[in-house]
Amino acid sequence: MITINHLNHQINGTTILHDINLVIPDHSITALIGPNGAGKSTLFSLIARLQSIQQGSIYLDELDVNHSNSTVIAQKLAILSQDNDIHSRITVRDLLLFGRYPHNQGRVNHHDQLIVDQILHAFELQTLQHRYLSALSGGQRQRALVAMTFCQQTKHIILDEPLNNLDMYHARELMQLLSQLTQEQGLTTVMVVHDINMAAAYADNIVALKNGQIIMQGSPKELITADNMQTIFNLEVEVIEHKGKPLVIHHH
Repeated sequence: MITINHLNHQINGTTILHDINLVIPDHSITALIGPNGAGKSTLFSLIARLQSIQQGSIYLDELDVNHSNSTVIAQKLAILSQDNDIHSRITVRDLLLFGRYPHNQGRVNHHDQLIVDQILHAFELQTLQHRYLSALSGGQRQRALVAMTFCQQTKHIILDEPLNNLDMYHARELMQLLSQLTQEQGLTTVMVVHDINMAAAYADNIVALKNGQIIMQGSPKELITADNMQTIFNLEVEVIEHKGKPLVIHHH
């Protein structure tokens, strides 16, 4: 469980997040949605401790994010940010082994290799495992980066736009896999998502931000309505139900 209390954040005197209070439950996928500039990526970076918390607190279960050892946090929280500076002259397999670093400090053992084998299979990367990242397509690279976060084997996983560069097939396959792993392993999975229909189909909870504040939250059925899409995105849409899930139609 991730608990956020009275979180405030400013950049150069401008308020980016204002009094964020949120409990993100275990065994579920929580999607953060909202227009550009809503504060989603800033909230992500504070949970991930990519930026320091100015005011308020964030807890991973009982662990205070702002006052805990980085190694301890890395054993409890895996992150995928948009800004990856991982060197492209590394193979997919070595990238996934890098995800084991918080547990082995670089001393790779048989257990680490087994975990990497399992994740390569789950993410359909076996045939790419000896390829360099520089030789991959954008979508293949993205799948490898998401797979690396799962090699950390943490109970909390946060992903910033994990569907970037993925075609429709691989976006769907990845969301199905994330849903399956979240349920099977009892994970707390949080993702920043721009594709509302992906959030509607696969998220258990949706949190909508706008102007640095949480303006609504709930299940996809509760939150994804035409009126709410107008409120969140200032966009006139039609929402229909497809196989028990809301589906947003936003083209004319």
